[in-house]
Amino acid sequence: MAKSTPVKKAWRSLSWLAVIIVGLFAINAAGVMWGGGSWTPKLALDLEGGTQIILAPKLESGQTVSQEQLDQAVTIIRQRVNASGVSEAEINTQSGQNIVVAIPGELDDETRNRIQSSSKLELRPVLVAGAPTTQGVGGTETPAPTPAPSLEATPSVAPSNGSDLNWVTPALQAEYENFDCASTQAESANAAPADKPLITCDTTGTVKYILGPVEVQGANISDASAGMETTQSGATTGRWVINLIFDNQGTKDFAAVSTRLFGLKATPPLDQFAFVLDGQVLSAPAMNGVITDGRPSISGNFTEASAKALADQLKFGALPISFTVQSSETISATLGSSQLEAGIIAGLLGLLLVVIYTLFQYRLLGMVTIASLVVAGVMTYIVITILSWREGYRLSLAGVAGLIVAIGFTADSFIVYFERVRDELREGRILTSAVEAGWKRAVRTIFASKATNLLAAIVLFLVAIGSVRGFAFTLGVTTIIDVIIVILFTHPMLQLLSRTKFFSSGHPASGLDPQALGAIYRGRAEFRKPSAAIDAKKAASSSREAEKRQTIAERKAAELDAASHGGSTGDDTKTTEGKES
Repeated sequence: MAKSTPVKKAWRSLSWLAVIIVGLFAINAAGVMWGGGSWTPKLALDLEGGTQIILAPKLESGQTVSQEQLDQAVTIIRQRVNASGVSEAEINTQSGQNIVVAIPGELDDETRNRIQSSSKLELRPVLVAGAPTTQGVGGTETPAPTPAPSLEATPSVAPSNGSDLNWVTPALQAEYENFDCASTQAESANAAPADKPLITCDTTGTVKYILGPVEVQGANISDASAGMETTQSGATTGRWVINLIFDNQGTKDFAAVSTRLFGLKATPPLDQFAFVLDGQVLSAPAMNGVITDGRPSISGNFTEASAKALADQLKFGALPISFTVQSSETISATLGSSQLEAGIIAGLLGLLLVVIYTLFQYRLLGMVTIASLVVAGVMTYIVITILSWREGYRLSLAGVAGLIVAIGFTADSFIVYFERVRDELREGRILTSAVEAGWKRAVRTIFASKATNLLAAIVLFLVAIGSVRGFAFTLGVTTIIDVIIVILFTHPMLQLLSRTKFFSSGHPASGLDPQALGAIYRGRAEFRKPSAAIDAKKAASSSREAEKRQTIAERKAAELDAASHGGSTGDDTKTTEGKES
């Protein structure tokens, strides 16, 4: 088998890069033709405009709304919007009273209803509970519920009540085993009719459930509050509980359910009852008694804050208070085209300065930097366009800022690499050898630097909200693309260029002229004859550096060579002329 040469490796890397770029264009083209995609990224609210809905709280006379209630409502509404696939939405409080929801682009009726309507709270009995694995039948990891069509989906024996395990058909069991708790954020991943079982997870994604049909509606909860648990003698236990009060229909329904579940106490988790909000389980307590007065309480490892939050969610169905739509209107871009133009001009100016600097510093070698930036720009554009199509990503002005900053980060990689190659030339290597040795030294620095950038982008994306996440997202995407470009384009291009006569001869315009770089020391006690074109100060500095780099054997060889020519062995070593290689 023929040994792989640097030239073959370079062409192989460039071929892989071409395959990736062509593949990305093919994916997007398929999306444009058959999937509703586009050749341009979607823009966020600040660049495109959209729809603004103002929700006002419904308050009784003398009632006020607290900031905690507004914050909780904002969190729930944001979850609803995110679940509908809309990104870069802005949801904030206004004047400590209203909630303003701004959605980029045209707002469809389904998303509008999700924002304006109250969440649906359901109470379902637990049939199966387990760890949130996706270990499917046959040991196969599958991220989506895809039971085989041949599995029986209809109970062979009609279930007699909500806790009857006959609800769990082979098809439902397979769907449960393949269900991924991460998909509970999807709009329809964990939805089911009220008279059918439901597969879902709790809000933390730590427990996966099969729940029976709805047996009590959340609307039948007339009140819920957090308080300290008390004993029969009236003493407090120090534990926080949530106290519920059902209306007449809820009291009747819950009495029947509690009687049945308490009778199943010996067969957990059939004795549990799940409070399901927006398709996710808020709490699934076990039934510890028959409750006929419609006043159950939920106990557990609650803190004061978590108990009050759960009580608010149960009391109001979803939102901590009821809201009504005060206004709904179309808004224009908050920043407008002038700010976008200013951002584009800033990006082009930054790119121009990078080009000027690289050409000044690296002469024609800087063309590799320019070409790399162009390829990185093309790949970034098509990746963001595909993400807009598939994931609903929208490019905001903060995202544009992330792209501009990425230009500098990308140039950093090239500078590190080029300087390593230059260092190798100064040490006397020929260009082809310097390119390989310089790459080995530079790639570790590049990886460490990019890993830091990517880690910062991930943390910022997870912690931040709003437009800052757009900045973090584009920064993370461009960091990954930067690494791909350096590996599959920049290094292979240098490998190929180092074989050309122009660069390998050290032409002064190449940016890799060994003499201009002060490369005097050539190793093995050999020194190049100082060129008259090199400044005397630079030559002296290089000689001192060369002397420092000499090994003991090289120094002795230089001393013997000097002695054989009748010279001294002191400072004359610095000016000893060696063979030109």
